[in-house]
Amino acid sequence: MLIPPISCAANTNRQQSNRHASFPVFGQEIVTRLMELGVVEIFEPGAFLFLRGARDVDMFVVVDGEIEIIEKIGQMTGNTFAVLGRGQFTGELDLLDSRRTLFDCRAITRSRILRINRSMLRQIIRSEIEIADLVMQACMGRRSDIVRDASGGVTLIGHKHSADTIRLLRFLTRNGHPYTMLDPSTNADANSLIHSFDFQQAHLPVVLLGDQTVLRNPSTALLSDELGLTDVSDRTTVYDVAIIGAGPAGLAAAVYAASEGLSTVVIEGNTPGGQAGTSSRIENYLGFPTGVSGQELSDRSLAQAQKFGARFAISRDVVTMRREKNIYALHLEDGEPVTSRTVVIATGARYQKLNLPNYERFEYQGIHYAATAMEAGLCLNQEVVVVGAGNSAGQAALFLSQTSKCVHLLIRGERLETTMSNYLIQRILSSRRISLRVRSEIVRMDGEDCLQEVTWRDNAIGKIESRAISNVFVMIGARPRTQGFCHDLAVDAKGFIMTGGAVASESLFGTNLEAVFAVGDVRSGSVKRVASAVGEGSVVVSDIHKYLASTKKADSAYSVPARGVVPAYMPAVMQALPQGF
Repeated sequence: MLIPPISCAANTNRQQSNRHASFPVFGQEIVTRLMELGVVEIFEPGAFLFLRGARDVDMFVVVDGEIEIIEKIGQMTGNTFAVLGRGQFTGELDLLDSRRTLFDCRAITRSRILRINRSMLRQIIRSEIEIADLVMQACMGRRSDIVRDASGGVTLIGHKHSADTIRLLRFLTRNGHPYTMLDPSTNADANSLIHSFDFQQAHLPVVLLGDQTVLRNPSTALLSDELGLTDVSDRTTVYDVAIIGAGPAGLAAAVYAASEGLSTVVIEGNTPGGQAGTSSRIENYLGFPTGVSGQELSDRSLAQAQKFGARFAISRDVVTMRREKNIYALHLEDGEPVTSRTVVIATGARYQKLNLPNYERFEYQGIHYAATAMEAGLCLNQEVVVVGAGNSAGQAALFLSQTSKCVHLLIRGERLETTMSNYLIQRILSSRRISLRVRSEIVRMDGEDCLQEVTWRDNAIGKIESRAISNVFVMIGARPRTQGFCHDLAVDAKGFIMTGGAVASESLFGTNLEAVFAVGDVRSGSVKRVASAVGEGSVVVSDIHKYLASTKKADSAYSVPARGVVPAYMPAVMQALPQGF
């Protein structure tokens, strides 16, 4: 369908955006190489290349002309996100998986456009380093810009202290999906939308998608499906490795397995990143001298795994795990199985809960297990409590002290030195906004619809103190995330999965079940550190190779990829390249 072309004059902000690293330009040499791998099409002014909400959209490279990326608001054409000229290309993270595209794209002038289909794009990314670097740089940069500007996202209407609203906020934030939050308690636009759609308070929170689809208090699984975050629609594939859990260990295993040619699927029950993904700042992770947030580390690792071809099922729990003829069937909540020759369990650990009356009543309505920008926004200029003496608690206290009136850090011991890194201790002790309360513990929580008052006791002198506090961050201990599907696995007294010699396995990460491995925080005896989890996730891949090699006679579909061997798709790619390349 053609519509009247709009003016191609770009304003200053848009020109600056196009010059940003998010919008690199392919040089003529690269365009010439790509011309042999795609199809050139002509688009008249006003013709659409793709529409918002489409899945598996191809990449389009501008050979001549101009195209624009448009944010669509309801049925109306909204703002222009970017104008692309010669050598520039479309797409962001939607190029790496099957998520829905967030924008419309149409030609401004008569344009010659090179279409690279998804299959060929995956091959190019795996084999062409220069092109892959530019595409990945653009994907990450553009998604960052989109989230920052809330462009092309969903609208979430709900009360900000509601447990379900916080659940959906956390899901959108940690999956890097743009959104606009409207609280009917403080926002007139929210109330207008409520009346327009005839919502009732019982319907809140609601999510409005770009096509005006309304989701009333959706489950995270439903929201994930609607946004296209689950990328395993084909359940007939038998993968070489299925990884359960997308924390640091699971993501590392995915990157190494996929990069070494193993067909890989990752199944995550909530959002990628695990416990580490909720950290506001990790300063002692190798290679990041200025620190890195858990969210950024997770986002980059996820994109890296997808770059090599790993598939992801987000917000999907494994219910049962059964083996038949050397193949494991992992049945997900939707009833459909994912099948794989090997399984890596990397479900991690969760913080322990406080043994207090009313505790579960206030979970996610005042009690939090993460301290990110989202949670910090809920307690701006307020007093908060952080419970815990480990690095996670220290990082949370320091982060929250930047925006909170006062942070009360409660620890049961007498000192932090035995449980927390020195650099965190020094910053906590020098902060004017952090009050360290040793030998103290919470004894009571009170409130009506949400947490309103916290009472703690100083066990050294028996003093009881109550304060009007609405947000408590609990970061103590570690409980293994061993779901029902793990009931056949050997575990230690605390529930962590036993591996290696403890279960007579030749592999350090092997469990008592053949072809099932455990890595990261869920493994008994593991060091509960991000770097350690990443190390275990990467090393376990060599054990997977050994196992698959030992069974390849029974299953000829697998062969161990040798170093230097040209991947199966490369002859076709090389044949299409110009002579002399």
